[in-house]
Amino acid sequence: MWSASYDILIVGAGIAGSALAHALSAAATARGRPLKICLLERSLAEPDRIVGELLQPGGIMALKKLGLESCVEGIDAIPTYGYCVMLDGKPVHIPYPEGYEGRAFHHGRFIQALRAKAKEAACVEVIEATVSELIECPLSGRILGVRATRKEEGAVEKEAFFADLTVVADGCFSNFRNQVMGKAALTPETKGHFVGLVLEDATLPIPKHGTVSLVEGHGPVLLYQIGTHDTRILVDVKNPVPSDLKGHILTNIIPQLPASLHLPAQKAIEKDRLRRMPNSFLPPSEQGKRTKEGVLLLGDSWNMRHPLTGGGMTVAFNDVVLLRDMLLDVKDLADWTQISHMLHKWHWARKPLASTVNILSVALYDLFSAQDPYLEVLRTGCFKYFELGGNCVREPVSLLAGIEQAPFMLFRHFFTVALYAIWILFTSPRQVGVANGKPVYARPRPDEYPFLAIKSLRVFWTAVIVFMPLLWQELRY
Repeated sequence: MWSASYDILIVGAGIAGSALAHALSAAATARGRPLKICLLERSLAEPDRIVGELLQPGGIMALKKLGLESCVEGIDAIPTYGYCVMLDGKPVHIPYPEGYEGRAFHHGRFIQALRAKAKEAACVEVIEATVSELIECPLSGRILGVRATRKEEGAVEKEAFFADLTVVADGCFSNFRNQVMGKAALTPETKGHFVGLVLEDATLPIPKHGTVSLVEGHGPVLLYQIGTHDTRILVDVKNPVPSDLKGHILTNIIPQLPASLHLPAQKAIEKDRLRRMPNSFLPPSEQGKRTKEGVLLLGDSWNMRHPLTGGGMTVAFNDVVLLRDMLLDVKDLADWTQISHMLHKWHWARKPLASTVNILSVALYDLFSAQDPYLEVLRTGCFKYFELGGNCVREPVSLLAGIEQAPFMLFRHFFTVALYAIWILFTSPRQVGVANGKPVYARPRPDEYPFLAIKSLRVFWTAVIVFMPLLWQELRY
């Protein structure tokens, strides 16, 4: 049976796998100790996915550190300068800090650009093959490599590929997650699905900004321009998924979007195929001491967050930046004691960015999809907080964009929003009736204060039970 040996074997030529292959090759060659790297991918055809199309400014910064900034050029990528959030038909502008921009693009074009860089890298062999199993030592249990079948005429079935270290980056539907993690494995929590379409020549409320439209009775709708004529729309659909998705979107979602999007959305749903992706959350359990020797997980195979905030690729590229430098400092890639120590350092070095993005993605989703009256109070407070401007916008959006890596800054702003929401509850006019077909607003009366005080406690407790379990998961694992 045929076999080949490498220093590092990477399973999956997606975002993380392709970036790591190029980054390790370039850095190792520059240090004068080139590594023999194999990158295995089931299909090297251009992928067609509905997520992984918005790269935050923090991700652009990481791309530059990896020498991959050219991958967002020549693919009709659109610069993005922040967000526009639509609540009750009113836009709230949340710009990135001055001098920062993200990029939005067709996922497949970006992936092909990353793969092209990996193919060009010295000592990297990119092979189209389906990995069927990890090769495990019968005595020690260590992972020695993989068995894979090449996608070519007359290929050897289950050819062996050996390496000192195997990196599994096979995405959110990983076939090897549980085998690698063993008793440390966690189960992804699926909060629903994003259903995706591409709108042609649509006009967003604020051009070159991601748009989040909050739909009454349903989850948020996310839109961003991914090409000169193309705009991605992602509709959040909670479980159980409606049997008639097209009817659901046409009846319940599109009428609540900005008027400029109605016709493009109706045309897209008539001619395009609806595709969906699960919105999963998977905390990163530490690798090394309690996981299989000789192998590690990278990217969505190991850590996932809600895609609402578009932070997944930013986290992946930052992980690769850190992993590249730490792996090159390991003297012997076959020495699991050294690798295990490195994985511990890497796990905690990535925490400032990864935990910030992970927590923010789920917490924002909970607020933006609020059906609970106390979450609705927090959501209103969040928008009023953004309207204050200054650091009330600059710091939160810097966290969202991956520019700032500070979980406790996120903690401070989240609970400041909670307290401000309570202040708004007592001081802001709210609708008390309708006169002549128009809503009537009034501030709370003093005799309502006892009731509002009790409600305020429930609002603050809701903020605690949204945020603190997420923070605990990040600190615990």
